[in-house]
Amino acid sequence: MNELTVTVTGWVATDPKLHVVPGGTDLVSFRLASTSRYYDRTNNAWVDRETQWFTVRVFRAAALLVAKSVKKGQPVVVAGRLQCHEWEAQGGPRTDLQIDAQVVGHDLTRGVADFTRAVVDKGETDAADTDEPLGEGEVDDAATDVEIEDEELEPVGA
Repeated sequence: MNELTVTVTGWVATDPKLHVVPGGTDLVSFRLASTSRYYDRTNNAWVDRETQWFTVRVFRAAALLVAKSVKKGQPVVVAGRLQCHEWEAQGGPRTDLQIDAQVVGHDLTRGVADFTRAVVDKGETDAADTDEPLGEGEVDDAATDVEIEDEELEPVGA
């Protein structure tokens, strides 16, 4: 089956919401707004095109990391499989563009991030309290509970 894979840059429009789907799989979803621009030489001004709206879904261990890392109003880059869902509503036909994301990250052309590697453990044993190594794909939740100190940034060229 051919799948349409897309990469979208935009702004997180809603705080990520964590769900547990039937079968116990973690899922986080949020809305993403993306507005492309072009330079109009006639008017010597930037012009916004129509905003495109997406529902972004992230599954399993990555869902927990996205829920802890991404907040409303932040710029992100999302890559994943695009799907289009259409339905009839009282006001007429509706369409939802949905991205099942394999990759979600902050857009560092618009800000500064401080990355902390996380190891997720979905098991009942707290891996941080044992000497046993984690299995493949497991992430230690203790590693995701990191305090970040606010630092004042110096402007470039200062």
